[in-house]
Amino acid sequence: MIPSTYPDQAEIARLTARMLLEIEAVHLNAEDPFTLASGLPSPTYIDCRKLISFPRIRATLMDFLTITVMRNAGFEAFDNIAGGETAGIPFAALVAERMALPMTYVRKKPKGYGRNARIEGAMSEGQRVLLVEDLTTDGGSKLSFVDAIRDTGATCGHTAVIFYYGIFPETEKTLGEHGIDLHYLCTWWDVLAEAKAAGTFSAATLEGVEAFLNDPRGWQERNAPK
Repeated sequence: MIPSTYPDQAEIARLTARMLLEIEAVHLNAEDPFTLASGLPSPTYIDCRKLISFPRIRATLMDFLTITVMRNAGFEAFDNIAGGETAGIPFAALVAERMALPMTYVRKKPKGYGRNARIEGAMSEGQRVLLVEDLTTDGGSKLSFVDAIRDTGATCGHTAVIFYYGIFPETEKTLGEHGIDLHYLCTWWDVLAEAKAAGTFSAATLEGVEAFLNDPRGWQERNAPK
């Protein structure tokens, strides 16, 4: 069912950040940084996969994501909703249900047997596809998924995520040069603001995280393993 209420983007961002903090999907540690998939250190880590276990929050955020996409891209802008393997699959299914559209998913690489497919489900030439994932950092992983979608003859000019890091200036440029518009609910800046307001973490932790957000590449260089 398509949501009928439309909070403004600022309120959506604040509430999304609050929900992520409430279920402890947000992890902050400037003294003992996390290692990202890129191998780089970070004092921040977010686990959006955890959302699938919280029905009320999950439903609210999927309503938010659906209305954000429709408001930004159009109410009749898509014919197919594709999830990126693996984290994007449940969220794509939930958005597709709300928009009453077919759902597919995109493998990270061909499965290596059978049809050796990257696209699972029915996707056809000319369909306008929305790629749904849980989050994006620098946007790089989205390009392979989009290319796999386009190889079918479908088009893909939009990707929607729950969480966008919002600290790497090249992200939207990278996506834009590939013909992709990014839609998202909140960023690390929204989480930081809500964490400060709620007193969720110590002042020292938040200060360390803010230093990272203001200069992520410099912070990573200074804190890279020796």
